Amino acid sequence: MSAFDRLQASANAIAFACIPFFPSFITLTNVAFPGISIVPVPLALVLLGAMLALAVVASFALASPPRRKPALFYPLLVWLGTCVLALVLGLNQRDGSVFVAILALSMIWHAHIDRFYERPAVARAIWWSYLLSGTAAALAAIAMVVLRVPAAQYTIANGRAVGTFVLPGELAGYLIFFLPIAYALARIAQGAALRVLGWIACGAGLLAMILTFSRTGWVGLAAGIAFLIVMRSRTGRARFVQGAAILAATLAIVLMLFNEHHNPSENYTRLSIWQAAIGVIERFPLTGVGPFGFSKIYPLVRLPDGDVTAFHAHSMYLTFLAELGIVGFLAFGWVMWSFAREWFRRLRAAPAHAELLTTAIAAGVAGALVQGLIDTVSVVIFGLLLPMLALALASARSGTAGA
Repeated sequence: MSAFDRLQASANAIAFACIPFFPSFITLTNVAFPGISIVPVPLALVLLGAMLALAVVASFALASPPRRKPALFYPLLVWLGTCVLALVLGLNQRDGSVFVAILALSMIWHAHIDRFYERPAVARAIWWSYLLSGTAAALAAIAMVVLRVPAAQYTIANGRAVGTFVLPGELAGYLIFFLPIAYALARIAQGAALRVLGWIACGAGLLAMILTFSRTGWVGLAAGIAFLIVMRSRTGRARFVQGAAILAATLAIVLMLFNEHHNPSENYTRLSIWQAAIGVIERFPLTGVGPFGFSKIYPLVRLPDGDVTAFHAHSMYLTFLAELGIVGFLAFGWVMWSFAREWFRRLRAAPAHAELLTTAIAAGVAGALVQGLIDTVSVVIFGLLLPMLALALASARSGTAGA
């Protein structure tokens, strides 16, 4: 293996290991968020600097011949352009610049994975790093709940698992991707050690997911599992029955534990925030109020009985419409439509051993999109979605799962 390949593998390993700390980037803005980050601001700055350095490495690697555009190059470029437009015309240029910068870094990461996933040791480094860091993050979140430390985070989260993710829903959003992938690697990884780690990751991740008591996270994970069953089943109508049964059972559990570890007043705050978001969209329909602009305008449009502050619209889609406008929302839709079309095309031609892993990654994407109906999860938008789109496409093409 060449020094160049070792550098690309190391860069991806570091990036995937750092994902559980990405939510701390919110501390670099002036946005008031309803949670506590255990990562101090200086460390968040160091982390952002490291990601910038990795982006430089990735950019130089992408510039090396033979150059190849990722399948989603033009949709992603258009989406980034609409975000920049919304930023320039928006209400929060300072914090919005952080949004655009991190999104651009995520797009570079997407292109790097697409280009180098099949190079020697890159896939192996990605999956080992992802499972190790995810398992450690899940175990840390569990331990923090059991030990009730830090006390401030335990209190504000009502005893729910958070870990390094600032909010329980963010940990749940991370695990929506993590659990199907861990299961797939436990089944098909080439090396026995990685398969064992996959099963350990499944156990730790599932317990952490339960302890988040995230209703949107549970439903999102159920949707991802249902997607995996439907796509993998060969029994026709039965696969849809199985998928529907999982969703129905999850919804029943959510309803039975509706107020478990939640402040009952939270059950109605989303309704007023959604109505306020619709008011924002009506006033700024084309380009929105700019990235991270929702929290700035919310006090002016909130309902009399609504929360005093709102970080986002409690729906990824309403947040995009409010902050990026119809133009940005349509650009995001083009990205997802292009991904789905390309993924199904590659899935039909994928080798048999590649199907489970690529479908598990796509299941995480599907679950995150369902969670996004009633929540906005920053670590999904900035740290998971675009890299996972690249991994789903690249693994369908090669089937490489590490050793």
